[in-house]
Amino acid sequence: MTTMTYWYEVDSAVGRLLLTAAPDGALTSLSVPGQKGGRSVQDGWRHDAGPFRAAVEQLDAYFGGESTGFRLPLRAEGTAFRERVWAALDEVPYGATTTYGEIAARIGASRPAVRAVGGAIGANPLLILRPCHRVIGADGSLTGYAGGLERKTRLLALEGAPLSRPAPLPATPR
Repeated sequence: MTTMTYWYEVDSAVGRLLLTAAPDGALTSLSVPGQKGGRSVQDGWRHDAGPFRAAVEQLDAYFGGESTGFRLPLRAEGTAFRERVWAALDEVPYGATTTYGEIAARIGASRPAVRAVGGAIGANPLLILRPCHRVIGADGSLTGYAGGLERKTRLLALEGAPLSRPAPLPATPR
């Protein structure tokens, strides 16, 4: 038995956004045209703005500079490792940047696991809402963003984030 997927599109400062949600309203993806691994509307999905009212309002406030975060139900499914990485992304504050290595350290992954952390970040199905755009290279370079580096640059500029080597995030108690 398959679960119904709802979808809705909205224009934004970084282009058209495709949002998908489960029947209970939890957002399952936010993708952009041309996104590596992005979603596209499938047969059987239901076009309905209803489940997306709060998301559209919060995205409008974010792009309008009136909000620094999102309070939305999110449901991204992935491996336990990916979910740990995605939870660490949720802790990166608005206007800040971090590195792949710092995310790896934050979840207790070994230094060689940085590549796997990058893969998990690249597989994030909830662009913007789960701020993978805030992760940059250890040398301060803007590397890897499934939505494209131009969008990443625009999102960081919108947030006033430094486009150079970030300061380490404060430690989180485990």
